[in-house]
Amino acid sequence: MKKHIVCFGDSNTHGYCAETGGRFDEAQRWPCLLQEKLGEDYLVLEEGLSGRTTCFEDPIHEGLNGLAYIYPCLMSHEPVDLLVIMLGTNDTKERFGSSAACIALGLKRLIAKAAATADCWRDGKASILIVVPQNIDARYEDTEVGATMGRGCAEKSAGLAEEFRKIAELTGCYYVDANRLVAAGPNDIDYMHLTGEGHRQLAEGLVEKIREIFQ
Repeated sequence: MKKHIVCFGDSNTHGYCAETGGRFDEAQRWPCLLQEKLGEDYLVLEEGLSGRTTCFEDPIHEGLNGLAYIYPCLMSHEPVDLLVIMLGTNDTKERFGSSAACIALGLKRLIAKAAATADCWRDGKASILIVVPQNIDARYEDTEVGATMGRGCAEKSAGLAEEFRKIAELTGCYYVDANRLVAAGPNDIDYMHLTGEGHRQLAEGLVEKIREIFQ
């Protein structure tokens, strides 16, 4: 029986390509590359949505609250063997007014709800991998997205790794920092989305981590 892995994230999981304004294809997106590298014993399920947050309701766009969607997401893919969460970038937006520590508390709420969705987990036991997203480069402020993201996002983004590590330890989740897996910087258009090379490097790093988890 295949192991089911749900990749729950935002535009960097959906595969937004800043160069085209579209989406990287199946040969480039990290969840697809993860599937290719893990092989036929695994089923990797893409659940990326641009703009998604851990738990914040966006006053401009609807349906982006990860907390509100995690239950139907997990139940639609049951049985789930591993949930990979890579969120936090959108939570840094100025309009949410949250520090890195508060964003981590949002992640904690999301983890708790996912773990409590008992019927989705194979054998009833939750298994969650927290992935810290690649840091936002401060140069984003001078790009088109800077006006809507607001100020201070890069600084908050840089603080997520340590705050998320503490939450992962507290909740018994697996943990990895994408900044340690991805040597390629973010693109030089908006300075906050993965490049094609970044997707490849992230997939390679996560393959190793996931194989460790299933040993």
